[in-house]
Amino acid sequence: MFSNKQVTLIVTGSIAVYKSLTLVRELIKNNNRVRVVMTTAATKFVTPLAFQTLSKQRVIVDEFQDYDVDKVLHIDIADSTDLTIVAPASANIIGKLANGIGDDAASTVLLANHAPLFVVPTMNTNMLENPANARNLRTLAADGIHVMDSATGFLAEGYSGKGRMPEPTEILQWVSNTIDQSQVLKGRKIIVTAGGTREPIDPVRYITNHSSGKMGFAIAKAAADAGAEVTLIAANTSLPHFDGVSVISVVTAREMAAEVTKRFAEADGLIMSAAIADFRPETVADHKIKKVADEDKMTLTMVKNPDIVKSIGKVKRADQFVVGFAAETNDLMANANKKITSKNLDLIVANDVGNKKIGFNSDQNQVTLIWPNGETKKTSVETKSKVAEELIKIIAEFK
Repeated sequence: MFSNKQVTLIVTGSIAVYKSLTLVRELIKNNNRVRVVMTTAATKFVTPLAFQTLSKQRVIVDEFQDYDVDKVLHIDIADSTDLTIVAPASANIIGKLANGIGDDAASTVLLANHAPLFVVPTMNTNMLENPANARNLRTLAADGIHVMDSATGFLAEGYSGKGRMPEPTEILQWVSNTIDQSQVLKGRKIIVTAGGTREPIDPVRYITNHSSGKMGFAIAKAAADAGAEVTLIAANTSLPHFDGVSVISVVTAREMAAEVTKRFAEADGLIMSAAIADFRPETVADHKIKKVADEDKMTLTMVKNPDIVKSIGKVKRADQFVVGFAAETNDLMANANKKITSKNLDLIVANDVGNKKIGFNSDQNQVTLIWPNGETKKTSVETKSKVAEELIKIIAEFK
């Protein structure tokens, strides 16, 4: 079974809620961390305290309960989870999810969710087979949500039928099998770069850019979730690290070049999303440069930094891939097309960093993917995590 995952378990109103306690225990026994979100109806069957005792985390019931003041509850939970399970899933929560309704903590977490989502329908046979509920379940499947078949057996109403919640071990085996099937990069070693390099002028000053590293970190996580062995080479970021990714910290472009070059021969591919300084000061002062009273200008002589992705493009083997990024403020497509040819790239990701809504430091992005044959694909404006997942699906089809 899977382990070392941050799991959100959403529990809704059903007599089968007691099985979810075992589900939490089994998840934790396999070294997962579990955050439980309950609907008000679910608390009528089992208290939040029972789940809190097992999970060792505060159970979320009310969207407006006390939470970190600098975070939005449902967004923070959704952003921090690796996978979400709804078990038992009532007809009510299924209807809300299928129709985009968010009116409590559980449904708003589901609306914000962008992790793999697993739903376990649990209800009386008549409700399960109701045309509206059946239609909602088809909608979930069409939206890419994983829906488990309900079990058949003795129901709370006193007769046998389909609609029982499967046993916790069966649910976890189903989730684990589904995750294994989504491991499209399993066995592949991938290098991802992130952040913006800094080029020192003197011991206290440097030249840099506005890159936060969010896009690169999202790509690294998406690749790891897809089964890849990921090395993330990060320049000057303050983002939290996550399980399953080896992180190497660097400062300058030359340090980044050295780390990438050292590791690329053993990798299956490189995703170069870091913002690398094109130039650096020719000399770095030993001491802080002082102002000169009668001089209004200071001249810095700049020299070119290594073009990392171009150098790697020259030496990559037929069984390796290189994906570059073109962060531009004007002539986006023209500049990106020049780079994909001159740097021997398998794909380039072009994004308009002049647009503050999708540029550096933003949580959202919109990119245009460009292939060497001229084919292009433009994403919607969406979270950087979602863009990363789309990119990884495309990379999985390489070679």
